[in-house]
Amino acid sequence: MSRNWIPLRQLEGTASRQAHVRLPEGTYEREISKEGFFGPSAQFHHKHKPTDWIDFDGPIRPRALDLNKLATAKPSPWQAELVMSNPHLQMRMWKLDVPMTELARNSDGDQLLFVHEGAGDLFCDYGHLDYRDGDYVVIPRGTMWRLVPNRPTLSLMIEATNDHFTLPEKGLVGRHAIFDPAILDTPHIDEAFKAQQDEQTWKVSVKRRNALSTVTYPFNPLDAVGWHGDLSVVRVNWRDLRPLMSHRFHLPPSAHTTFMAGRFVVCTFVPRPLESDPEALRLPFFHNNDDFEEIIFYHKGSFFSRDNIHPGMMTIHPSGFTHGPHPKAFHAATKGGKSETDEVAVMIDTRDAVDVAAMPAGVEFDGYVSSWRPADVKQAAE
Repeated sequence: MSRNWIPLRQLEGTASRQAHVRLPEGTYEREISKEGFFGPSAQFHHKHKPTDWIDFDGPIRPRALDLNKLATAKPSPWQAELVMSNPHLQMRMWKLDVPMTELARNSDGDQLLFVHEGAGDLFCDYGHLDYRDGDYVVIPRGTMWRLVPNRPTLSLMIEATNDHFTLPEKGLVGRHAIFDPAILDTPHIDEAFKAQQDEQTWKVSVKRRNALSTVTYPFNPLDAVGWHGDLSVVRVNWRDLRPLMSHRFHLPPSAHTTFMAGRFVVCTFVPRPLESDPEALRLPFFHNNDDFEEIIFYHKGSFFSRDNIHPGMMTIHPSGFTHGPHPKAFHAATKGGKSETDEVAVMIDTRDAVDVAAMPAGVEFDGYVSSWRPADVKQAAE
């Protein structure tokens, strides 16, 4: 159902005419908006950075997790470490270092694997597909599959519970934007697929309503000899993404949407040139993401707007938390220097609050909330 927002376009006090451009001297812009960055918005100009707090407590406190420390090898995706969930999403961190001896099938929703480390082969109903680090692999609900790693594989697994993944609307930029559908890869019924078809006993572990059932066959049920249709396992690598960008305007994260589900989106940040127009912001603006929880998994590179973050970490910014670049990033971007970003990260924005699983000691970076504090405040606190 479309919404008819209350029509307003007001300007009060000292303010720029355009968002993120020609900020009044000595001010810091903060945006609040509806529907992530798609709906009505207001841009405030403040005398102080909105993140210059001296203390912060309560449930909307931001969190940072080092998921590398959860990376204990498990033979099944259903044994992988739960990171967070809500009624529409499950997120797990899964390490696999030996071939799966059973097939998996998710009857709760589509599965999205983001391969953080490793390489190997996927065998599924549709055939054989190899994978490497940086791959997204979309596995439709009900598909039987297994992985055979040739290097230990660490994956972020995102389930669209009772839902499916789609591509975003491309609108004005056309169907080839961000990536051309021609680079979407699907499995093949090749010699490797035929070679794994045998008459041995195979088990399929089926997840439905978070309970497991086991189906046992006297043969490998991945025994298709052909298929046709417009539903399949699909692979795309971040290296094939061509980000939207403007040298005169800092585009919002929604411009980097890769996949959509009914109640959340998956975005990918990849290396791109920074804005060259001296009147435009060159870094993420301070904002309240009040309609979505903002979760970012850091895959590779030097992370543009974050301090004390390394690959394999995840940050959670709950709805209602005002945030923006850390002080070092803000200084580096406003003083020039770098001409492009060097980061790869996966962002999941979910409309519904997430429940973070209980974490072992040492996984959470407790000082994350303090990383926005100005240097003089930090030194005084220490």
